[in-house]
Amino acid sequence: MDKDQNTGKIAVIGERELVLGFRLIGMESAFEVNEGNDVETFNRLYRSDEYSLLLVSEKIKSRLERKLLDHIEVSTNPLVLFIPMPGGHDEESVGKLAKRILGVDIGT
Repeated sequence: MDKDQNTGKIAVIGERELVLGFRLIGMESAFEVNEGNDVETFNRLYRSDEYSLLLVSEKIKSRLERKLLDHIEVSTNPLVLFIPMPGGHDEESVGKLAKRILGVDIGT
């Protein structure tokens, strides 16, 4: 694989609790954010071409621009998965996730 190509790295972006959990299992690219820097951090990592998968706290999704969210829904490079936090209301169903990522309707 060429050095300039996406290397398949995974990053986690979210609140302290989420980031700590992933760091405990060995995730090195885990970025703790707050409401003051979450969108900026997401945009920087999304556009960096360094990561092929971004695991992002669901709370950040509501602060992203609609145009960017529309692009994320059809993009697979990088693939963005929003992780619901306990008590969150906007969890994406498995069926919707499969349709968005794989383009397959599994009949939810």
